[in-house]
Amino acid sequence: MAKSPSFTCTACGATHTKWSGRCDACGDWNTIVEDAGLSAGGKKSLGANRGAAIQLTDLQTEESPPPRTNSGIDELDRVLGGGLVPASALLVGGDPGIGKSTLLLQAAAQFARSGVKTIYVSGEEATAQVRMRAKRLGLSDAPVLLAAETNLRNILTTLEAERPGLAIIDSIQTMWSDTVDSAPGSVSQVRSAAHELTTFAKRKGVSVILVGHVTKDGQIAGPRVVEHMVDTVLYFEGERGHQFRILRAVKNRFGPADEIGVFEMTGRGLEQVTNPSALFLSERGKPSAGSVVFAGIEGTRPVLVELQALVAPSPHSQPRRTVVGWDGGRLAMILAVLEARCGIPFAGLDVYLNVAGGMKISEPAADLAVAAALLSAREDAALPEGAVVFGEISLSGALRPAPQTENRLKEAQKLGFTTALAPSGGKAIETSGIKVQQMHDLTSFVGEVFGAG
Repeated sequence: MAKSPSFTCTACGATHTKWSGRCDACGDWNTIVEDAGLSAGGKKSLGANRGAAIQLTDLQTEESPPPRTNSGIDELDRVLGGGLVPASALLVGGDPGIGKSTLLLQAAAQFARSGVKTIYVSGEEATAQVRMRAKRLGLSDAPVLLAAETNLRNILTTLEAERPGLAIIDSIQTMWSDTVDSAPGSVSQVRSAAHELTTFAKRKGVSVILVGHVTKDGQIAGPRVVEHMVDTVLYFEGERGHQFRILRAVKNRFGPADEIGVFEMTGRGLEQVTNPSALFLSERGKPSAGSVVFAGIEGTRPVLVELQALVAPSPHSQPRRTVVGWDGGRLAMILAVLEARCGIPFAGLDVYLNVAGGMKISEPAADLAVAAALLSAREDAALPEGAVVFGEISLSGALRPAPQTENRLKEAQKLGFTTALAPSGGKAIETSGIKVQQMHDLTSFVGEVFGAG
């Protein structure tokens, strides 16, 4: 059945069911015009029905920043950008058994103790299992409300009745909606559950934290649209063989991205690491061949980590290139630059590169440290004691300065390092209080550090 046309007065905006020469609302003449449809198309188009006009502002409009609630866990607050924002949606991903539920239960207890009404909904564990974990962590006295449920309709009804300040859903892959004809964990179910929970958070002012499974590639399972729906996406990283855990923000609408928080897994749960550099370098002994300390930047904080390289003759026709914690393609580029620009071949040699402590590095400033570790391992010559290395290597062999040079040098000086090998052109290197050896290309670096060029 076709809908009858509607008419609107251009002077006052009053709507009429038919055209007339004079508007009954404002009395103006010849101001009534027929409304055109918002879109033309099939049954699913917007049709002729019009919506309400939205309020527009300009770029100079000043708004106060959103209020934040501190969790009492400084490393978590750092990653969130200063605390939890009301009516925000967060997605936390990580490998199975990495400690996501432990971290969120500790955070839920801290929020609840600070006066935020918190509900923890588990779709994978019974409430008795959550209580056992809370007892082991010493959190039994925290006023956290527990539930074990996977029906999305029941969960939203409960949240609307309880009106909590924070709701934790563990995990989004176990939730199912009775309006979607597919199994829980499927793409359509995950998309529908994430959309309903995110819109509920915005409408009711409830902060929602969703736990997401990850694939073999380390990406959050399910449709990528889930990451676009939420305000913040956090990844919980770490190797099971190491006690270090890193919480990394890859998306944050309320704070800096790529910020990290460092935790240590203990028998009492996850404990904060206020000085990650000292922890990553705690097991480092005297300087040895293939070991180099890299002064990096993760988010807004400087972090010193140890890069370890091993170069050995290969018994195979195709030498191995194994990398842990860094980009394998970038390692191949560094090897090619060393051979093409410096005449140092790695043909017939197996190359192994490892970032100690389970840390993952992505910034290009680690190029020079990787090259130094490879050369040190190949020549069986250790770098000077108390030296840190950082800088980016271009394909021409030139060295490019790294950003935030001053912060890197201050962190190195604080931990007792006395020398820095860096590209020329870095800012604020004179006032850092640490000796800086500057090189403008990779050839001069090889000649000055290893006595060849």
